[in-house]
This record gives sequence, structure tokens and C-alpha cells, in this order.
Amino acid sequence: MGLIGGIARTAVVAGTATAVSNRVSRRQGNRWAANDQQQAEAQAYEQQQAYAPPPPQPQAPPETDMLAQLQQLGELKSAGVLTEEEFAAQKAKILGS
Repeated sequence: MGLIGGIARTAVVAGTATAVSNRVSRRQGNRWAANDQQQAEAQAYEQQQAYAPPPPQPQAPPETDMLAQLQQLGELKSAGVLTEEEFAAQKAKILGS
């Protein structure tokens, strides 16, 4: 091989090495981008879960609560703690009338 043949071979090897290097870089960049996107999605999901409002607490039905209050008022009236007028006023307040 002459000088030109050696130069040509060097050029081919250098070109092949550059092509392979570029391909490896692109594949690695694509993997990093996919990994970054997965991490961003996971972080967004975690933030969404962290700020989600807690489920509402079950409340006692208003009728049961009203009945209990009326019973307590009746007991207070029977015990002499409330007068008839105070009992009637509190009863009206509980019943909403």
C-alpha cells in the first residue's frame, strides 16, 4: 500500500469511528431523555399525591344529632337546670324554627 492507500484507510477508520461514536451518543442521549421524563412523571405523581385532600370524615346524620340534643335538653329541663322558656328557646334553635 502506498501513501494514498494508508491515508484512505485512516480516513475510513476515522469515519467509521465517528459514525459509531455519534450513534452511541444519540442512543445514550435518548436513554437519558427517557429516564429524565420517567423521573419527572414520577415526581409529578408524588407531588399530586402529597397535595391530594384527605377523604371527608363521615358525619353523624343530622337527625340523630338533633334527637340527642333534644334528649339532653329534656334531661336538663327535668333536672331543673332549664326553665320552660329556656327549654322552648333551645328546642326551637335545634329544630331550626
